[in-house]
Amino acid sequence: SVVEFVLGKKTEDIFEKANIIPLRGFEGIKYMEIPIGNEVGPVPDIIKHLVPDWNWLKGATLKIAVTHGTANAKKIMDDIKAGGKFSECHFIEFMACPGGCIGGGGQPIPTTPEIRKLRAKAIYAEDQSLELRKSHENPHVAKIYEEFLTDGPCGHKSHKLLHTHYTKRGRYIS
Repeated sequence: SVVEFVLGKKTEDIFEKANIIPLRGFEGIKYMEIPIGNEVGPVPDIIKHLVPDWNWLKGATLKIAVTHGTANAKKIMDDIKAGGKFSECHFIEFMACPGGCIGGGGQPIPTTPEIRKLRAKAIYAEDQSLELRKSHENPHVAKIYEEFLTDGPCGHKSHKLLHTHYTKRGRYIS
């Protein structure tokens, strides 16, 4: 969504079938850059109160990283502290499980790296067959923001209802 909003272009016009391949997969740390150029798209009405325009991004290069696992998260955090390349990222997604939720504890067991890869392949294939693949184009999501989360995606109500917070729960002993 952000790529489309900032660039004013459909993701599928930038990446084949809207698949941002450099950020997918099971490698522990993934990184990519997207040059923005001198043209930007319009800011959607729902977030104009936060960002009146994208002009400040003209000519910039969007730097993005995705990582999974706490050891890789530590590597990225150490790099940021040292002023390395990840300190220049505009967006970093940290995931606990290998490859994201597809490799997480809520998935069927037993699992192996091969099973995770096959599961990912099946999910990506299913995703490509869907008519609606982007939340900002989903009329049901739009209706929720229009009628219920009226202060927008970054508003107080959506933050309260849609964000989670860490709660220390102690150790599990079997």
